[in-house]
Amino acid sequence: MLRFIRFSHTIFALPFAIASMLVAARGLPPARLIGWILVAMVAARTAAMAFNRVVDWEIDQRNPRTAERHRLLSRSAAIALLVTSAIAFVAVTAAINELCLWLSPVALIIIFFYSVTKRFTALSHFFLGLALSVSPVGAWLAVRGEFAFPPLVLALAVLLWVAGFDIIYATLDREFDAAEGLRSMVVSLGLARSLHLAELLHWSMLAVLIIFGIVAQLGAVYFGSLVLVAAAIVFEHRSAKRLDPVAVNQAFFSSNAFVSVVIVAAVAADLACARFF
Repeated sequence: MLRFIRFSHTIFALPFAIASMLVAARGLPPARLIGWILVAMVAARTAAMAFNRVVDWEIDQRNPRTAERHRLLSRSAAIALLVTSAIAFVAVTAAINELCLWLSPVALIIIFFYSVTKRFTALSHFFLGLALSVSPVGAWLAVRGEFAFPPLVLALAVLLWVAGFDIIYATLDREFDAAEGLRSMVVSLGLARSLHLAELLHWSMLAVLIIFGIVAQLGAVYFGSLVLVAAAIVFEHRSAKRLDPVAVNQAFFSSNAFVSVVIVAAVAADLACARFF
C-alpha cells in the first residue's frame, strides 16, 4: 500500500510543514501538537494520492510507467483508503483547533483538484505546487491559530519548487500525455522551453526562500544553507537536461528530498542557535 501512494514522496512536503511549525513556535511546540500535525500531514497526503489513483485509474493503467501501481491495490480498496484518510484528516484538525477544522474541507478540495487539472490545462504543475503549498500554512495555523505573512512566503516557495520539479518529471510522460490528449508544459512548450521554465521556477524559489528567511527573522545558519539548495538546483537541472529517465528519476527524488531536508534542518539549527547563543 505504501508503494501504491508513493509514501516515500511524503519527504517532499512534510519538512516544509515542520519548518513552518518550528518558526511559528520559535522552537518546538508541545509534543501532542507535533503528533497531530504529523498525522494530519500523512492523512492529507494519503487522501490526495488515493484520490489521484482513483481518478486516473484507467489512464494510469494505459501508461507503461504507472501501470504497475494497479497491481498493488484494487480500486475499491483505493476508494476505501481515500475515504478513511480524508475522514482522519478532518478528525485530526478538529483536535488541533477550530480554525483548522473549518478550513479542512478547503484544504481537501485544493489537494484533490490537482488530479483533474491535467485534463484541461497545461498549468497542472502549478496546481500540484498549490496542493503541496498548503502544508506550511496548515502547520502555522495549527501552532498559532491565525494567518501570518511568513508561512505564505514559504508556501510560495513550495509552489514554485514543486511546479518546477513536476515539469521535469513530466518529461517522462511527454509522448504518452500527447497521445492521450493530456495537458502539460512539456506537451505545450516542448522539452527545451519546459526545462528552461523549470529552471527559472527553481531559481525563483531560491529567491523566495531568501525572503522567507528575512520575514521569519532567521539568521546566518539558515541563509548559509541556501548555498546547498543552489547546488541541488544546479545538479537537478544538469541531470534533467540529459533527458535520460534514470537521471530524471534520480534528480527528482534525491535532489528534491535533499532540498526539503536541508531547509528543515537549517531552520531547526538556526532557531536553536538563536536560543542558546
